[in-house]
Amino acid sequence: MTNPLLELRRLGQSVWLDDIRRDLLTGGGLARLVEEDGLAGVTSNPSIFEKAIAGSDLYDAQIEAELAADPAMGTAALYEALVVEDIRGAADVLRPVWEATGGVDGYVSLEVSPHLARDAGATVAEARRLWDRVGRPNLMIKVPATAEGIPAIEALIADGINVNVTLIFSVAHLEAAAGAYVRGVERCATPGGVASVASLFVSRLDTAVDRELEAVGTPEALALRGRAAVANARVAYGRFRELFGTPFESLVSGGARVQRPLWASTSTKNPAYPDVKYVEELVAPDTVNTLPRATLEAFRDHGRAAVAITPESIGAARHDLEALAGLGIDLERVTGELQAAGVAAFEEAFDRLMAAIDARRRSALDAAAGR
Repeated sequence: MTNPLLELRRLGQSVWLDDIRRDLLTGGGLARLVEEDGLAGVTSNPSIFEKAIAGSDLYDAQIEAELAADPAMGTAALYEALVVEDIRGAADVLRPVWEATGGVDGYVSLEVSPHLARDAGATVAEARRLWDRVGRPNLMIKVPATAEGIPAIEALIADGINVNVTLIFSVAHLEAAAGAYVRGVERCATPGGVASVASLFVSRLDTAVDRELEAVGTPEALALRGRAAVANARVAYGRFRELFGTPFESLVSGGARVQRPLWASTSTKNPAYPDVKYVEELVAPDTVNTLPRATLEAFRDHGRAAVAITPESIGAARHDLEALAGLGIDLERVTGELQAAGVAAFEEAFDRLMAAIDARRRSALDAAAGR
């Protein structure tokens, strides 16, 4: 039987893994996903690292080794040492993919501190420092599409630093990210050597809009449940095609790549919906879908790979969004609130992670002193 994940690649969609853990690298799991499932990238965020580091003992040996070498190492430096080790390891596994695709795929993403989401200058400085420290050409720095993040994205692309624009929830957010990318490419000395994706979060929109539809409560409103997120993404894809069509051709002739949409937050939050809903309904050329491990395995098991975003489906998606507006649901408000909530959630996860690492650091130092 054909692997549906490999079929997605044939249809022009790249599959990335929305997860990273030390044992995935040391145990060969990531390499197997690349070889058997055509996995073409990895994304991370503060929540993922919190689960990996705070929720396991996989990092204890490195924590002890780092502190043995430098007992004065602070919590922030220890966090960075742990994360950089994972990011470099994933980048090295994916390096052959990056080389084979000419830099289209094979990336691993690392996010700047979420506490910098409202500070463009600090975001640029942190991104440049992380880029230099990781030292891998197939690294992508994740920068949120906040108002302050947009100029930072432009500056980083101009520097030739790959950027994964994160926390995109609306077509307007995607347009802003595309504008920053294009301006950055125009200023970049090596436009063919820089890559970017625009990460549009999917399932969280259905969670928020479904709540409002249920509050409206009419049959028309209830019939629209579970349709907002896919409609929003399909309309965003149509806008991507417009933005990177004819107006972008002169830059393409100079070697520049398009900024592909990346579907993020693709695990199904509502158990009433199919577990592969946000994979099957968002298949399209020149896109990326980053999947949590459980969603990836579910799609491998029973997913159906077929192009789902077409001119006809984009037209139907526009009708769905118009129907939502007719019911008084303001998507610009909802998506703005979701972006702010996303920044806050990553800040909280980052703070929990730092607290957990600090506790491990103190415990390791106490144990060493006891010995």
